[in-house]
Amino acid sequence: MLVFVGTYTEPILFGTGEIVQGKGEGIYVYRIEETSGALELINKTTGVANPSYLAFDSTQRFLYAVNELKKFEGQPTGTISAFAMDPKTGKLEFLNRQLTHGTDPLHVVIDRRNEYAFVANFMSGSVCVLPVLKDGSLAKASDFIQHQGSGINPIRQNGPHPHSVWLDRANRFLLVPELGLDKLIVYKFDRKRGMLEPNRVPWIKTTPGAGPRHMAFHPSGKFAYLINELDSTMIVLRYDGQTGTLKVLQAVSTLPDGFKGASTCSHVEVSPSGAFVYGSNRGHDSIVIYRIDQRTGKITLVGHESSKGRTPRNFAIDPTGGFLLVANQDSDSIASFRINPQTGKLTSTGPVLQVPTPVCVRFLRHNVR
Repeated sequence: MLVFVGTYTEPILFGTGEIVQGKGEGIYVYRIEETSGALELINKTTGVANPSYLAFDSTQRFLYAVNELKKFEGQPTGTISAFAMDPKTGKLEFLNRQLTHGTDPLHVVIDRRNEYAFVANFMSGSVCVLPVLKDGSLAKASDFIQHQGSGINPIRQNGPHPHSVWLDRANRFLLVPELGLDKLIVYKFDRKRGMLEPNRVPWIKTTPGAGPRHMAFHPSGKFAYLINELDSTMIVLRYDGQTGTLKVLQAVSTLPDGFKGASTCSHVEVSPSGAFVYGSNRGHDSIVIYRIDQRTGKITLVGHESSKGRTPRNFAIDPTGGFLLVANQDSDSIASFRINPQTGKLTSTGPVLQVPTPVCVRFLRHNVR
């Protein structure tokens, strides 16, 4: 398997007021040794500005990277870059870039037909849809939606801030965790026009100040798991794929009892088996582990594992469910863990890998078409 890592390459001002000094050189590609979990650098694509989230198309022949910028060629916008990819070597060939029409784009997903890219523009509060052409390059945006409103946190929720975009497995609905508005917004997707429209039930509200950030579907498609950045909670949702509606089943803390420090959540993933769900805590600097009840979708705490670094921004589980890799943004490192398939617990595979300001980790299997 190959592992792709997106990094910050330039200084970036966060919504918290903190400026992170990007030290990366672009997109790094590693080969993972599938018995030990050791990582070996095999490729690096430079000249890519702040590739803070990466997405493959379903053929795994193309890679898309958001360029998390506040300005591009004098305009108040970020961009998204398209690359052709050699699945054996991970070598990337730049195809083109397009404007996202909003600032700080930080999440992208490609639909399963490989026809559209969906982007969340965090800082300016918008969602953008871009057609994907036959050669993998991107056309200009086919749709753009500007969110409106604010939340109760005067610093982090002073306006709309969509943090990610997630398609259900039928490509019918796009779900958008809105940190600034304390909503999980649901759009119907019109594939023929490349347009989004509000669902009949257009959103669900979270607790005020929760700050929805990322989500993950259960392999069954019946449940979804929403992690909230600001109040460090995980929400379990029942999902109806026919209507795009959601029902809250459970909400739990991602932090251990008695923890008093400052911490915020970042990412969530469900294991390929559907048995466990994991979330990352920045501040507590840990990965929280829950077991999933396959009948109800509800979760019970298994425990917490140190991320072996500071500020676990993103993590990824390999397609076999054997390894979990964590990008520790502020300690310039990636930690590798083996997953126990019976308990879900994590065991470090050895020394951490030094990578400058890593912010996204994605696995690519060799046996692609």
